[in-house]
Amino acid sequence: MGSATSEVPSQRTPLADAAEIGLKIVVVGGFGVGKTTLVRSVSEIRPLNTEEVMTQAGQGVDETAGVERKTTTTVAFDFGRISLNERMVLYLFGAPGQERFWFLWDRLFSGTLGAVVLVDTRRMADSWYAIDRLEHHKTPFVVAVNRFDDDPSRFSLDEIRQALALGDHVPMVDADARVRSSGKDVLITLVDHLYTQALSREGTQ
Repeated sequence: MGSATSEVPSQRTPLADAAEIGLKIVVVGGFGVGKTTLVRSVSEIRPLNTEEVMTQAGQGVDETAGVERKTTTTVAFDFGRISLNERMVLYLFGAPGQERFWFLWDRLFSGTLGAVVLVDTRRMADSWYAIDRLEHHKTPFVVAVNRFDDDPSRFSLDEIRQALALGDHVPMVDADARVRSSGKDVLITLVDHLYTQALSREGTQ
């Protein structure tokens, strides 16, 4: 992934004493799509991550086409935190992308309010499993297309929606996982989506 200036604050924000609402959010997607980068860029605390250096043991097991320069991989999950306001806090969990770790996903989805599916247009098919599992669990989600500098294709959001067979009710946004403000916009899109769904459910009761 090309270099970019990450807007990580010089000082991490301590959790406010008034915080009383914690929302669990999961970031999912294919291998090497930028999940760890997204959690790291938006977290107001030093993120907990389980990245390990990739070894020869993963050759022939992990599909690295399109992400050949990747040297580390998440083997459990990433964890970060961001305060939306004085009362509401998002707890972020980044899921591992390799197929051999997918068995962790169902447990990670437990108690999850919503999810972000991070998409790399160079490896679009890697997103299908994440979308399938979220729909199986009936977990609301948004799709964020992580735009890479070295991606020669420039598919529109409508084209990506069609390729992923997503309904119009699923919000989609462009993103740069390296940039804090972009990551925050993705999370705000998800929270707005969850709020709209909550209002809709209230209206039907």
